[in-house]
Amino acid sequence: MPNRDETVEILEPASLSKTAARLCVVGAVVLWSSSGFFTKSHFFDNWPIEWRGAMFGFWRTLAAAIVLLPLVRGVRFRPMLIPMVVSFAGMNITFLTAMVLSTAANAIWLESTAPFWVLLSCLFLFREPLQKRDFLPFLAAFAGVALILTFELTRTEKLSQLGVLAGLLSGICYGGVIVTLRQLREENSAWLVALNHTASAVVLAPLVVSLGYWPSPFQLAWLVAFGVVQMAIPYLLLTTGLKVIPSHEVALIGLLEPILNPIWAFLVWGERPAWWTLAGGTCILLGLFLRYVFGGNNNTADQKPAVPPNT
Repeated sequence: MPNRDETVEILEPASLSKTAARLCVVGAVVLWSSSGFFTKSHFFDNWPIEWRGAMFGFWRTLAAAIVLLPLVRGVRFRPMLIPMVVSFAGMNITFLTAMVLSTAANAIWLESTAPFWVLLSCLFLFREPLQKRDFLPFLAAFAGVALILTFELTRTEKLSQLGVLAGLLSGICYGGVIVTLRQLREENSAWLVALNHTASAVVLAPLVVSLGYWPSPFQLAWLVAFGVVQMAIPYLLLTTGLKVIPSHEVALIGLLEPILNPIWAFLVWGERPAWWTLAGGTCILLGLFLRYVFGGNNNTADQKPAVPPNT
């Protein structure tokens, strides 16, 4: 999570109350949770389903980058930027692929396992020992993952299985984003976020051009809204809220996102997650809740960064 003084100056901290700051973060989380609303629409049924997630990823990050680039300050190169943009691009592609091929619930809850992949990476890469308080949240989260994978890989069709595996990969990639942002926490957050979106769009551009599917005016408006409403505006709201409230409180508010995401997909598009997804997702959310409530607030790696979860 970036330091408060790294955020873009949108509102002066003195002019913002804690209540208003919390509302900004809640607004960011609610907008982030709308990814299922955008990806589950039937307006893109003419696009090949196996590539639709990647195509969504290109247009979404392109629109968000156009909005965020003017806010960039303090540009400088550091080697850690390379694994950061690779992780973010991978998260962008795999999460939206999971959204398209599987249910919104599977996609968002599997991606939400990122903090636990961070714990593993800290254990094996940085030799940071696991604390006793980490074990129960860890077991709860991975019990949920095991439950979802066991049923999805044995009871669903191939495309849905690929979607679930993409969702699991998105959590690992998101974990990579968190770890690299931890190493880059002294850098300007607007620069990091804009770079991630721009690089993701550049990486996906050759694929989109080669496929030859171009959006109609209505589809283009939908995609622009996807990038601006679901990605860019939430980032601006988050950086505003972070000026006043601490990052661990932001992380707790962020737990609303994996709850709201499948709700929008159900209310708008009628998508119903399977019982094992609900049970597994409950375990994952329980693990996250235990981690953020009882796991301490000082570990940067476990705090939600100012980057959309790909969500």
